[in-house]
Amino acid sequence: MPAVTVEDTTTLPRVPLPAPRTVRRRTRSVTTAPSGFEGEGFPVRRAFAGVDLRDLDPFIHMDQMGEVEYAPGEPKGTSWHPHRGFETVTYIIDGTFEHADSHGGGGTISNGDTQWMTAGGGVLHIERPPEALVVSGGVFHGLQLWVNLPRAQKWVEPRYQDLRARESVLLASPDAGALVRVIAGDVGGHTGPGSTYTPMAMVHATVAPGASLDLPWRPDFNALVYVLSGAGSVGIDGAPVRTGQLAVLGPGDTVTVRGAVHQESRTPALDVVVLGGLPIREPIAMYGPFVMNSRQEVVQAFDDFRAGRLGSIPAVHLPSPAVPHAAVRGESGQ
Repeated sequence: MPAVTVEDTTTLPRVPLPAPRTVRRRTRSVTTAPSGFEGEGFPVRRAFAGVDLRDLDPFIHMDQMGEVEYAPGEPKGTSWHPHRGFETVTYIIDGTFEHADSHGGGGTISNGDTQWMTAGGGVLHIERPPEALVVSGGVFHGLQLWVNLPRAQKWVEPRYQDLRARESVLLASPDAGALVRVIAGDVGGHTGPGSTYTPMAMVHATVAPGASLDLPWRPDFNALVYVLSGAGSVGIDGAPVRTGQLAVLGPGDTVTVRGAVHQESRTPALDVVVLGGLPIREPIAMYGPFVMNSRQEVVQAFDDFRAGRLGSIPAVHLPSPAVPHAAVRGESGQ
């Protein structure tokens, strides 16, 4: 699992030790993500399936994309599709993805990079593997998280943040047994590069076998721990977790994660994503690519999409004009 790694975690700044009267959060539930397919057919785990939206708030959806090793010709992406009313956070752990939107945002992300897109009032978007990866095949692994926007920000102008892997804030646990990558939010006075409308934190941590990590966590945030790979436990109560499981934690100001002493050979450590945010506590009307506050707003979003008011595909991304079959044969010398 490449993402961002360091050879010697002892050289990194440390996550502060828990305060004497810290309240370590307990585990409220553990769910297992079902598998499915997205876009043109790439495999995903639906990380939030079966969890009450009130426990997820301000998050509404997350897919673990892969981990999969494609044969040549197999890599897949999505076609152009609309979004309105929320933010998409695409974090690539291993592999490469290209993306573009109708407002001119886009680029290539790989190995620890994050594409943070605020759909706001509406945008068209596409995600796909680069042509070279389609030809060669290779490993692909990442996450896409949907972050809700409060009513007051649902109509903001779309924007895009290109967060390079090197911008993530790297920390180590006090004993250096865990590597912490802060992508957004504040962890013990260390702030990640992501700029968010909704107060939140997003962390990717790698916890060595037998090691423990105590993350200081805002008490007014919720706390979710999703296991990308490996096995371990979560919470002061030590609830066991493994690959593809989501733990919802209760109140407190510290999130505790421990790596199991014995790991499978293909997953030498416990890798987790820790999420937390300030709940919005507003009505949610969600259908397909639109997350609004009422059914009427969702209907309006579909109407606006069909009328072309969510933007248009940039000319550079439009299909080339069709070439007569005879001309193709002539150019190929057949």
